[in-house]
Amino acid sequence: MAGPSSSEIAETVFDSPGVRNVSDPTLTPVLPAPGRATGAAVIVLPGGGYRYLAIDTEGLRVAHYLADHGVTAFVLKYRLKPTPADRVAFMGQIMADLHAASRESAYMAYSDPEAVSDGQAAIRSIRAHAREWGLDPHRVGMLGFSAGAITALKVATAANTDARPDFVASIYGPLEAIPAPTDAPPLFIASAMDDATFGGRGYGLLDAWRGAKRPLEVHLYERGGHGFGLGRPGSTTADWPAQFLSWLRMSRVIPAEPAHE
Repeated sequence: MAGPSSSEIAETVFDSPGVRNVSDPTLTPVLPAPGRATGAAVIVLPGGGYRYLAIDTEGLRVAHYLADHGVTAFVLKYRLKPTPADRVAFMGQIMADLHAASRESAYMAYSDPEAVSDGQAAIRSIRAHAREWGLDPHRVGMLGFSAGAITALKVATAANTDARPDFVASIYGPLEAIPAPTDAPPLFIASAMDDATFGGRGYGLLDAWRGAKRPLEVHLYERGGHGFGLGRPGSTTADWPAQFLSWLRMSRVIPAEPAHE
């Protein structure tokens, strides 16, 4: 097998624009139209098993949806594990990772401390520059997909509380247990019951948040599989973005009656 490439590669992965071999993390802002900003911010973390990032379907498209509804979004391109330049060898790595994840906890199989560090740096940076962005530093959340959800949950439960988000959303992330501190941020979950990647391992994550007596909103859809992005046609997974906004309104993160909507 060819050795890992040090160069960032942009290419289509699983029929969606992606990027891999990220070694220099970036934070891309997507802003609401003038007069529509609510003062809330969400850091969007695409998934991809820490080998690539689904930067379009789980990144920019989601950020634009949030910005259209008054939420300032930031797409985090976090550091990834190195992959070979050869596409066949790269896809072989993806399949090997999926096999490993089927035999142990997803939180262990897909562990990447550098991504967690990048998530914490993003939280600190946005709060430090909140005034410049017109943001409330106490309304900065994280929304992650798949591996991005793992990263968001690890940031949300880390010991250094100064870098925890004020709320966190896990979209088709693992539902296995992860220790939840008694001051864990409110959690929103959206997942499909037929998720072949992380499904079938119980609902320990829900029990952990309930045991810590922390706010929890859960949406489990009958169909949708894994990687449904903003929603898979023919399933109710397409409801989750609006349900997430409703949850933010109920939680008073954004106004209950947004202007122009």
